[in-house]
Amino acid sequence: MFRLKSIAAAVFVIPLAVAGCGDPGSGGAPSSAVRIAAGGCDATGEQGTMFTPSKAADPSGPRDISVTPEGSSGYRSGLPVTHTKDYSVATANPVATRAACEVLEAGGTAADALVTAQTVLGLVEPQSSGIAGGAFLLYYDAESKKVQAYDGREVAPAAADENYLRWVSPEDRGAPKPDARSSGRAIGVPGALRLLETVHGEHGKRQWRELFDPAVRISDDGFDISPRMASAIAEEAENFGNDADLKAYLLEPDGTPKKAGTKLVNPAYAKTLGAVASEGAKAFYTGEIAQGIVDSVADTTGGRTAGSITLEDLAKYQVKTREAVCTPYRDRELCGMPAPSSGGITVAQALGILDSFDLSDLGPAAQHGADPGPDGGLPTAEAIHLISEAERLAYADRDKYIADPDFVPLPGGSPAAMVNPGYLEGRATLIDRGKSMGTAKAGDLPTATPGVTQTPEHGTSHITVLDKYGDVASMTTTIESAFGSYHMTHGFLLNNQLTDFSTEPADSAGAPVANRVEAGKRPRSSMSPTILFGRGADGGRGDVLGALGSPGGAVIIQYVIKTMIGLTDWGLDPQQAVSMANFGAANSAKTNLGTEHPAVSGPEGAKVAEQLRGLGHTMNLSPQISGLSAIVKQDGVYAGGADPRREGIVLGGG
Repeated sequence: MFRLKSIAAAVFVIPLAVAGCGDPGSGGAPSSAVRIAAGGCDATGEQGTMFTPSKAADPSGPRDISVTPEGSSGYRSGLPVTHTKDYSVATANPVATRAACEVLEAGGTAADALVTAQTVLGLVEPQSSGIAGGAFLLYYDAESKKVQAYDGREVAPAAADENYLRWVSPEDRGAPKPDARSSGRAIGVPGALRLLETVHGEHGKRQWRELFDPAVRISDDGFDISPRMASAIAEEAENFGNDADLKAYLLEPDGTPKKAGTKLVNPAYAKTLGAVASEGAKAFYTGEIAQGIVDSVADTTGGRTAGSITLEDLAKYQVKTREAVCTPYRDRELCGMPAPSSGGITVAQALGILDSFDLSDLGPAAQHGADPGPDGGLPTAEAIHLISEAERLAYADRDKYIADPDFVPLPGGSPAAMVNPGYLEGRATLIDRGKSMGTAKAGDLPTATPGVTQTPEHGTSHITVLDKYGDVASMTTTIESAFGSYHMTHGFLLNNQLTDFSTEPADSAGAPVANRVEAGKRPRSSMSPTILFGRGADGGRGDVLGALGSPGGAVIIQYVIKTMIGLTDWGLDPQQAVSMANFGAANSAKTNLGTEHPAVSGPEGAKVAEQLRGLGHTMNLSPQISGLSAIVKQDGVYAGGADPRREGIVLGGG
């Protein structure tokens, strides 16, 4: 089903300001490129042409920019699929991709590459992820042929109660200041570093210490602010004033935002990483660095409400290994992340519902001919209708039933009831081909819990790795909103992940909300790291095929679903599937259609939008800024795609 194009020798153009493996460089200015000869950590392909949608080109109808996770990088039209032979890695930033690729080139595993990728991303893309955030990881070990789901989600401190985000105290029932997101109340006990240490201990080959060398070197030598990072700084600069470290780091002395191309050094981050490299994650969770986190959470500068994280909270943090949610779809099997992420279950539900419909003739080829081109095109209105309706049904169940399973059990005590094929076939009968349902009702499952609020992750990134040993990693990593809570210490930003909890602890009837704040609880997420397998003749799991995932808040689920369908139903290569127009729906009356895509911002998009309105859809025509990456393998060749909506690239070797 995966269509691979021919491999060329040529050269590869990547958006870096400097040449050479591992050089610091910029975060990837789309307008400049360096030609690097094919070889280790290189691949065939071209950068593509930057496309910026104009207002005049947008289809008619209201625009809703409130759902956009981060500022757009534009759209790099024309990206071809990237081919490599022995190993491949994709991240959201060229510097991080190259650093991780060098680890693979030196004999490292996917687990090793994750450590390097995350530590570099925390430096060159601090608006999206970092070592004081959290992550969900799916890891396939080729030797044991097992999939492991690592839960590195942040947790609420021991002193948190159900009103922790709701008001300052029982005596002061005003909201946290300046708001919940920017206060110390938003900060959860970080999990990312513990996760990286855990997976490295189980699957790594390289020395832990050496995996930090690239980020330490770049921190000391400096790197150029990328256009995407500069855009994020400009958008958020007014919120930096309460944190002296953050203000000094990202603003000029006169208070203006630092611009693209400005060289940043971060010796404090280098020192932090040096300690973690030498002593392990305990250097972060205890001692001087931990005290810095506690002090920052408690900082009331500018009237900020303090949080309650203690040294004991940090020292006690544990990564949890959970059972992946693995379900069939067509001739594939996909494995996703279980609760407290809602991603794996919701993706599986939507695709399970769509198993009742034949989508094969409804894809981009139906409008573009046999080859929709490198940008993947736009599927038919009928396809968008069916997929959006299936997503509405899946989101309805998600919103009602999914929270931290250690506090709120899933219906029946496991994902099985929610992904049962018979149940999903019944849900599929609720879809009317001729009219949108608008909003869906949750299904009748064994255990009922009140609905939970939807709070999207905005500061999120994704890493996909396939190594030469056959291991596969798909990790979505986040600090929640862009630049997290605006609290900075020891060279890194603190998350605002607790705002993924419901602020209100009870529903209108007074029943407790499943996703309410509780001490030691992990907030629900939408992150959807996914690993793909073939299926054997007996219907069982076949060979591992690859992995994908995306940032994007609650819309992550929609991005992953459209990519899976592109790969499986419509025969797109990974770059086409990633680049294809974004569309879909949560459980609301609005159906998303991403105007950042050139096919949508033109007559074709206007036609499809009008057809959807004719089916009763209320259209949200605004940019849908995913950060997808997908890498699949076939006949010993890796084929990869990086989202043209951000600045990431795919690199590999052999």
